[in-house]
Amino acid sequence: MRLPLTLLALCSLSLVCQLDANSTPALKLVPHRISLANGKSFVLNLPADFEIAVAAQGLKRVRFMAKSPDNRIFVTDMYNLTDNRKGVVYILEQFDNSTKQFKKLIPYMTGLRNPNSVAFYTDSSGTHWFYVALTDRLLRYRYEPGSTKPSGDPLVLATFPDYGLGYKYGGWHLTRTIVVADNGKLYVSVGSSCNACEEKEEVRASILEMDPDGKNQRHYANGLRNAVGLRWIDGQLFATNMGADHLGHDRPADTMGSIKDGMNYGWPYCFQTGNRMLDDPKTNPGGTKFNCRKAPALTVALPAHGAPLGLEYFNTTSSQELRNSFLVALHGSTNKRVGRGYKVVRLPRGAQPDDFVTGFLDRGIVNGRPADIFKMGNDSFLLTDDRAGVVYYIYKK
Repeated sequence: MRLPLTLLALCSLSLVCQLDANSTPALKLVPHRISLANGKSFVLNLPADFEIAVAAQGLKRVRFMAKSPDNRIFVTDMYNLTDNRKGVVYILEQFDNSTKQFKKLIPYMTGLRNPNSVAFYTDSSGTHWFYVALTDRLLRYRYEPGSTKPSGDPLVLATFPDYGLGYKYGGWHLTRTIVVADNGKLYVSVGSSCNACEEKEEVRASILEMDPDGKNQRHYANGLRNAVGLRWIDGQLFATNMGADHLGHDRPADTMGSIKDGMNYGWPYCFQTGNRMLDDPKTNPGGTKFNCRKAPALTVALPAHGAPLGLEYFNTTSSQELRNSFLVALHGSTNKRVGRGYKVVRLPRGAQPDDFVTGFLDRGIVNGRPADIFKMGNDSFLLTDDRAGVVYYIYKK
């Protein structure tokens, strides 16, 4: 099924312009029955040459993943939609290739305030570091390979505003996402405190850059309402970003693309639709407060209210279905009647986007909400579902 997405100037990016569109096969999705231990059963649809397995289940609001220096998968669990201190970081360990399941699910940290994202870094001395991004602060611990809990006391590298979390779905953007780049820098995204307003703190609706020890903090980019998904790929920082909710069912676009250093992407004064940046009539009537022509449009404009979260890029795969393509998890609109999102989409180089996994919303029933995508191998990946509390393993036959 083709999506009403807009690919904007993709050939301006080295990652997405060198592939002949004809070499990317159209996807035919086929049904796969999912049966969970809690008795729930439903159908997810995947490309015909792929299979899906429940790799871990029984979790709560399972979110973003990272691989440790000793090749273990760490995943966050925010517990539920409220601002709470019940979050957990788990280790997914001992993956069984015959059953496609993790044999062990080990709590690494508990009692956390909305842990959305973790990361690892190894410094020039060979010391390993573990980072966890909470609503109010970014923590760093020394990491010992094979350990089942952090080593020593944490260092607080940054603090974030944590008020204004009374939104009916659990808070205006209480997640923080962290990624470690090849250049040795850390990047942390902090969402807005509101739907459309002028913020009191500059850190809101921005991406921060800092050294691995938290020094030399600066704003890398501003004007991104809620850039939850971050990936550093071939020297570029890619992000997904969610548009505002007050402009109707069909705009603004949710977006994905390469984030440029020092740029202001316009929120709250501007919004994107297709490849155009327009004045927000509520916050910037007639362009009186900000010139939206100075705000760059992101490369990919997705349907409004699809809520893009995690993304992954497949550049080493032998699979034609995945080769040189992004996969993006669309979490789904909070109003399920809008019906957008609730799927994983593929964004190939030089070709039209299409669905890769569907069925999370079926005839008004929410079977799950995709959150993050993490490569497990050249032709396989893990997919978290923060509604069903499941980690899926999707792989080429």
